[in-house]
Amino acid sequence: MTAYVYMIRCANGHLYTGWTNDLAARLEAHRSGRGARYTRSFRAVSLVYYETVADRSEALRREYAIKHLSKAEKEAMVVRFQSAPAPKSEC
Repeated sequence: MTAYVYMIRCANGHLYTGWTNDLAARLEAHRSGRGARYTRSFRAVSLVYYETVADRSEALRREYAIKHLSKAEKEAMVVRFQSAPAPKSEC
């Protein structure tokens, strides 16, 4: 089962890190106030980073690793992600 690890920029400028099996549904939950307590308090503004991982177990490990990075390291990940070429969609 594919899973995703993601970072959301909140209205206060902070980055929220989480994981999910359904990225679109989870983002909608954050934006509508049904997500994590942190994003309910500080309003999720935009998805700024995500990566695909094999399963829940790998997602939890990766989320833990990202949460232990410094703010500067997380911001560098966001910059690299946003400057990477967009993935090609399959027809």
